[in-house]
Amino acid sequence: MNISPAKVFFASFLVQNILLMRYIGLCPFFGVSTRISTSFGMGLAVIFVMLLATLITYPIYHFFLLPLNLEFLRTASFILVIASLVQFVEMFLKKSYRQLYNALGIYLPLITTNCAILGTTFLVIDYRFHLLNTIIFAFGTGLGFMLVIILFAAIREKLDYAPISNSFKGYPIAFIAASLVSLAFLGFANLFGASL
Repeated sequence: MNISPAKVFFASFLVQNILLMRYIGLCPFFGVSTRISTSFGMGLAVIFVMLLATLITYPIYHFFLLPLNLEFLRTASFILVIASLVQFVEMFLKKSYRQLYNALGIYLPLITTNCAILGTTFLVIDYRFHLLNTIIFAFGTGLGFMLVIILFAAIREKLDYAPISNSFKGYPIAFIAASLVSLAFLGFANLFGASL
């Protein structure tokens, strides 16, 4: 697909944000977005894993699975790559950034099953991007994930001090806030004609 890199970036970052427009990757989005510090760490980890996973799965698909007519192994092979990368990130954080590792808790291994990462590896193939647009799409998607999770963490930190009815505290108000942020992102829908 011959699309300008700028259009690919804006589409993946804002217009078709993986969390708010595609609703992919909501588990860590709601689980980790209680504090800005943990959201920032999760965002960086997702960008790193998303970029590497996309860079590794792209040639696996195009130079191994496709020529050998093994496209049906795409899901299994991509999950194996993502799980290996997450294990690497987890070991690195445990050794180098223990506080962030402890703050992320169970959500760090859940990056393995974060459908935003797997979805991104599928989307670059389904959109038939060349390698440059693949890298830009993965980076834009990861950056969009990070932007939204930090923005949402800031909102949830403010909601902790808001006079909210007990029946709405916790996840109910989080879902309402997420839907309002999602509606706000719809304003980017026709930005520069950046839809894929």
